[in-house]
This record gives sequence, C-alpha cells and structure tokens, in this order.
Amino acid sequence: MDVRLIGLDWGTTALRAYCLGENGQVLATRALAKGIMNIAKGGFEQVLHDACGDWRELAPQAPVVACGMVGSAQGWREAPYCMAPASPAGVAAGLVRQPLQDGGCLHIIPGVLQNGALPNVMRGEETQVFGLLQTLGKAGDNTPWLIGLPGTHSKWVQVEEGCIRHFDTFMTGELFAVACQHTILGRTQTPSEAFQQQAFDRGAAVARSADGRLGLLATLFSARTLGLTKVLAPDEQADYLSGLMIGHEVAALASARPGATSTDAIALIGSPALCQRYQRVLHACGFANVRISDQATELGLWSLAAAAGLVQPDLKEFTHVAQ
Repeated sequence: MDVRLIGLDWGTTALRAYCLGENGQVLATRALAKGIMNIAKGGFEQVLHDACGDWRELAPQAPVVACGMVGSAQGWREAPYCMAPASPAGVAAGLVRQPLQDGGCLHIIPGVLQNGALPNVMRGEETQVFGLLQTLGKAGDNTPWLIGLPGTHSKWVQVEEGCIRHFDTFMTGELFAVACQHTILGRTQTPSEAFQQQAFDRGAAVARSADGRLGLLATLFSARTLGLTKVLAPDEQADYLSGLMIGHEVAALASARPGATSTDAIALIGSPALCQRYQRVLHACGFANVRISDQATELGLWSLAAAAGLVQPDLKEFTHVAQ
C-alpha cells in the first residue's frame, strides 16, 4: 500500500483509525473500543501502536494525525482550542506535536472555541465539517451551509466561505438516553425492533404545536401520560420521545433562524439512521434543502494535514460525494 497519512478519530469511548493513500483515498480502517476514558494512565502510546503500529512500520514516513477528545485536558496531550471563526488553515496552525518513543510524532488537531456569554466548544466535529466541505467542491467555499452533526451532543454549525462562523450544541442524545434509562419515562417502555414511525412523527408534531411552545420540559411528561391513557403502546414510547426531543431541537433551530427554512443549504453528518430521523423532522418543519453525508472524518483529517503541510493538498481524485 502507498500510505500517505495515518489518521485517527480518537473520542471519549472509541478510536477509529484510517490508513490513507494518495489524495486521501481510504486504504484500510480499524475500530477499537479504546476511547480516552478506557485507557489507563500512561497507556496511550500502546493503544496507538495497537491501532496502527503495523501501518507505521509499513510507511514510517507517513505523518500521524488525530482529532477528537485525545486533544482534551483528559486526553493524551491538550491541544488548545482554535477561536471561532475558524478556517482550516487556522485549525491546522494549532496542531500540537506529541513525541513518540520510537522517534515519531503524533499531530493532534485542536478543537474550536466559540467564546461569549455562553461559550461553546467542539473537538472532532470541526474535522468532520472541513471534510464535508471538501466533498461539496466550489459550493463548499461559496455557499453558506448549516451543517448538523446529530449525536450525543448534537452540533449545528454555520459555515461561510469555508470557515466555521458559529455553532450551537444540543444535548438531545444524552438527555434521551438519561430519560429512557434513569427516569419514570423509561419504566413503561419496551424495546422495539422496528422504527415506530407514526409514534415518532406524533412526538415531532407535538414539538411544533401550540402545546410545544411551552418547551421541552412542559411536554416531556406526555411520553408517560400517553402511555397511561393507552394512546401509545409500550413499544412506541421511546420513538415518540425521540421525535419529541428532536422536534424541539429543530423547532429551536427554526426559531433562531427565521426565514431560513426554504433557503438554507443543510447537510447532516453521522449515523444514517439518526440522520434520517433528523431529515424527516427538518422536512416537516419546512427545511427543504437537506442532504445526508457519510462520515467525513477521514477526508477532514486529510484536508487539515494538507493545510498543515504534512501531505500534498491535491484532492482532485477523491470521489466521496454527499447524497
């Protein structure tokens, strides 16, 4: 293999490694359950070796770049945040070098800090955003984009002229898990093998209704009362709650961006099943131009390495395209 770059997406609970060839082509991938919270003190270098030691032996000249929580204060080595608005060049200029025992080096990508009365941060999402912009070609440079990254802590990122201008964080995924596992709402739920679409749509509709204007805290209890009154079956309640919470998230987004629903170019990055839920709610809220992209991390790692001068920046042959 003609290995040009080894990239790591090193998060809280998991590590994904990418072996990249010419123009960012993915040659091989690996996934390990070795996020920063699962590594004993002093164990980071061994995990790095487990993830990509053979690739490094095969191509000792290939730079190694990592994004995500590995650069947090709880990670291997802290990479200070790049301030928003953040460009690829600005983020690349903040790469932090972690020397390795064999004489090599790990380049850690900084996250992005949006300062203000309510500061906001991201680590790893900036790499996905910049990777997605590469797939959009010239549109990624000239078109204002709203990029959603659904997940545990969902991010909504406003991109203009290739820069991260503003972003918001919604703790929807984490609160959904907590509500199902540790509150009264989960007591009457039963798992469903199939997506309960009608229940999900009902929850999203409640978020858009007059009752929904009172906010999520005022509507959450309906996930229990609709079960008590037999409107929702036990296996429908979790998807109803999912629709309700995603609906409130998207409704807040629409309220914060009046007039944007029909004109904003929106891209979603993440799990296809979760992105499809968000796309469904976005369409119901009037956002007409919504596309779903595959994970863009690998191309983001390549583009930031190129911006830092670690690899050649020619991306013409990369064929990953958003759907």
